[in-house]
Amino acid sequence: MTDQSAGFSYDTPPSDVGSLKRAIANKLMFSIGKDTEAASPVDWMHACAYVVRDLLVERWMKSTRAKRRDDVKRVYYLSMEFLIGRTFSNALIALELMPAMRQALKELGQELDLLAELEHDAALGNGGLGRLAACFLDSMATLGIPGHGYGIRYDYGMFRQAIVDGVQVEVPDYWLAGGNPWEFPRPEVIYRVQFGGHVEKHGDRFAWVGTQDVEAMAYDTIIPGYATESTNTLRLWSAKASEEIDLSAFNRGDYMAAVHQKNESENVSRVLYPDDSTESGRELRLRQEYFFVSASIQDLMRRYLRDHQTFDAFSAKVGVHLNDTHPVLAIPELMRLLMDEHLLPHGDAWRICREVFSYTNHTLMQEALETWPVQMLGRILPRHLQIIFDINARFLAELHQLGSGDVDLMRRVSLIDESGGRRVRMAWLAVIGSYSVNGVSALHSALMKREVFGDFAHLWPERFNNKTNGITQRRWLALANPPLASLLDAEIGRGWRLDLSMLAALRGRDGDAPFLRQLRAAKQANKRRLATWLSTHMALEVDASALFDVQVKRIHEYKRQLLNVLHVVARYFSILEQPSAVHVPRVVLFAGKAASAYHMAKLIIHLIHDIAAMINNDPRVGGLLKVAFIPNYGVSLAELLIPAADLSEQISTAGTEASGTGNMKLSLNGALTIGTLDGANVEIREQVGADNIFIFGNTAEEVETLRLTGYRPGAIAESQPALRRVLEAIRDGRFNPESPERYRPIYELLVDWGDRYMLLADFSSYLEAQQRVDALYAQPQEWDRRVLRNIAGMGPFSSDRTIAEYAEKIWRARQINI
Repeated sequence: MTDQSAGFSYDTPPSDVGSLKRAIANKLMFSIGKDTEAASPVDWMHACAYVVRDLLVERWMKSTRAKRRDDVKRVYYLSMEFLIGRTFSNALIALELMPAMRQALKELGQELDLLAELEHDAALGNGGLGRLAACFLDSMATLGIPGHGYGIRYDYGMFRQAIVDGVQVEVPDYWLAGGNPWEFPRPEVIYRVQFGGHVEKHGDRFAWVGTQDVEAMAYDTIIPGYATESTNTLRLWSAKASEEIDLSAFNRGDYMAAVHQKNESENVSRVLYPDDSTESGRELRLRQEYFFVSASIQDLMRRYLRDHQTFDAFSAKVGVHLNDTHPVLAIPELMRLLMDEHLLPHGDAWRICREVFSYTNHTLMQEALETWPVQMLGRILPRHLQIIFDINARFLAELHQLGSGDVDLMRRVSLIDESGGRRVRMAWLAVIGSYSVNGVSALHSALMKREVFGDFAHLWPERFNNKTNGITQRRWLALANPPLASLLDAEIGRGWRLDLSMLAALRGRDGDAPFLRQLRAAKQANKRRLATWLSTHMALEVDASALFDVQVKRIHEYKRQLLNVLHVVARYFSILEQPSAVHVPRVVLFAGKAASAYHMAKLIIHLIHDIAAMINNDPRVGGLLKVAFIPNYGVSLAELLIPAADLSEQISTAGTEASGTGNMKLSLNGALTIGTLDGANVEIREQVGADNIFIFGNTAEEVETLRLTGYRPGAIAESQPALRRVLEAIRDGRFNPESPERYRPIYELLVDWGDRYMLLADFSSYLEAQQRVDALYAQPQEWDRRVLRNIAGMGPFSSDRTIAEYAEKIWRARQINI
């Protein structure tokens, strides 16, 4: 292949089996430096990764050239998290190369699945926020939307979750220890990021001086689209010291002081979400957020200025999307650069900002809407605090000029919260500085406009909209669930990988007994795979014919893992008290991480382990009930658990979950949902039908009414004997006799301290819904029909649909022509 540079030519790597074998051998020999006798399985995996990366690079270069040639509008997606999982198998899916690579490795005496298991999940995220960002990058590339992801290259991720005697222990996630063959280091792409110092005024200009600087170095990863030449780039920033070593200190023998500044600088990209229970932890998080947005904004401005002399076309060529409040400092940073570095007047800079930024809100809970103390922000980012105060003053002046004499309104919408210590409201800044603000499910968007941003929605109703989340079917069905994917290919063709609405063709098959048997066989294959894993990795023997009840998500009180626990204990007591009754065998599986400083979430994890230890070792229970907490939940574990699930627990308090995407993944893979009318559960019910989902509990409106009229959880506990018995067993140490006071705080939280997330209010409804689950599971054919209806209804929940809506209605970005 020859490109436009005279004399520059290269060989396009072929991808047939024979060529793959030779390419793998060459990489093993010349890139890894090993022959077949010396090579370890990890060496083989890296050799394969380099081969696949080579196949992506030409597409990457074509896409990059096409974007610049056509001077397209680029979308920059800023996110603190990108939970991309393993790259190797996902790239094979995108290249449609899985069969050829499998055969090539087989002929070389290697097994693809075993090698793929050796790749570490990239430790770049924790939960739904990061996984959504990863799905969106996949869909942007597949749809040909010119985009870049920007984030941080964390050395150790958030943490690797270990369980020691039932207790969560956080240890570093050394995901980079063996190297990362997928990234391209860019030592030539380095930006200066400033902290501290002070601001000097020179005429009508400002200079930020006397700062302590950190360098941000870029690392690029290719994001391939499926069955297309289109690719995008995930650019991650790693913190580097401006000076590697203080040589004078080293020569004095003060070796710690010699590297102190280097360590301080590089702490910025060490871990995701440092413990913010301390002042130093909160300050580090603020530094992280500014570090990555400063480097990103500088980078995208540099890219724009390569082909433009002025900023007149900036908003036509650049869109910056803020994934929640973490990147909102990008707004004052762009203002700073436009005014201080490029000498634009304030009015022009502010107009450009409000034409460039769009913002997605992901939470309804006030405590999760990020704020920063004025004092801290002023000390670390003094110029940005000036700019924020200026934005606020001008905004409030505009309100006053519009005739608003409502002092209370101005207090509520001010960027500065003056109550209880002055703090900057970052979500408010995002709303004021963006041209679009969206929620992520129909219910969430309605509540967001009414409750969280009600005043702003009244001022600018056209600014607010909904874009219901979605997931990429390439990873969450084609890759994660080969048995079901193969069945769908045979029935409706392979086109669903690009058009998930094709699943609707299955709606007429719910009376097809042979097809339903094949559907059940696919599920059973996945359950047997998980059962084998549980036996091997956790020494837990489970029956694959039992109902697999799965709750996998971040551990948080509002997600109500504790409500699930209450049901498990009630179920255990029922088995003991009615041994001759018919009980549907059930395997209850939990997984998820608790934030390191979140004591109650960690206590819930401990409780799950104590309950599991008792139930799993009680001979009276036998195979009727098994319980397990699977540690260190991440993308690869999700790919194992989700296809095997029969029941999907989506049981958050109504009005607290923004959307959820686990609900979509599980339903797509043939799990029936038990859930509240919260987040995207509402829209899932609309698509799959009310008879094919187990809805329980109070609605968001009923929850609010309960709070306003006086919620008394203690009275509920007293009025329900089964509930009272469960609560007292937990309180009195039934599951932990060696430390009977351990779980008293959980009892007090629910009974004495107000039960904030209303577990007790929903308990009886939840138990009734679980009884309906048991009754249906005892009718296999009817259960399978409901499974099929769920799968058939999941077409609207593809991230391709979501991204197409963002591109058309928010970003106004067009598909590239390669």
